[in-house]
Amino acid sequence: MKNRYEINTSKPLTVHDIPHEERPRERLKELGAENLSSHELIALILGSGMPGESVLSLSQRLISHFGSFKNVFNASMEELLDIDGIGQAKASQLIACFEIAKRVVKETLKEEKEKKESKSIISPEEAVDIIRSRISDYNKEQFLVVSFDTRQKVIGIDNISTGTLTASIVHPRETFERAIKRHAASILAAHNHPSGDPEPSEEDIRITKRLTEAGKIIGIELLDHIIITRSSFYSFKEKGMI
Repeated sequence: MKNRYEINTSKPLTVHDIPHEERPRERLKELGAENLSSHELIALILGSGMPGESVLSLSQRLISHFGSFKNVFNASMEELLDIDGIGQAKASQLIACFEIAKRVVKETLKEEKEKKESKSIISPEEAVDIIRSRISDYNKEQFLVVSFDTRQKVIGIDNISTGTLTASIVHPRETFERAIKRHAASILAAHNHPSGDPEPSEEDIRITKRLTEAGKIIGIELLDHIIITRSSFYSFKEKGMI
């Protein structure tokens, strides 16, 4: 059965060759962009089809070729140019639109992250939520320090060391150095356990005591030391060990 959008012509077909009520532009105006299908949105970007094929048909074929709208979104210039009917101009339009979308998402995530990190921390759960976003590899032990101002708002998060933690590696000098530069009033220490067990080791307990004592001398309070795994955490503060 012949596609209803295909018309025998030697000229590229545009949205004007589609029945008025079925044109993506008209449907967008009437229904809103969120109610248009993925191929209709792509059709609006492309603007025209190719000889014998409407822009809607071309858009449908584009999605079918890549298997999903997401795959079209992530397609390279070379991959798009391999599609019959997608030339340099159309491929450039798609790449540009998709890149704009990616940048908007990136900026939004950055703003959300900054907003989350700028609020006051009032519970270990909130601290864990922020710290987890900074741990890039749970297979390696990472020691981080969160610095707070006098209102307990986050003013910085620093990765102090990566590797097996020892008292010699997690030295008060390195731990408090960044906090001092940030003029922090207090800090929260955190590290992950690759084993998945959040219970503190004897070394963890020694490090915590050492940092607590150093903080009292320096004048920067250690609010908590949190051990994090992928699914759980241990708070020295909650357990009454600070």
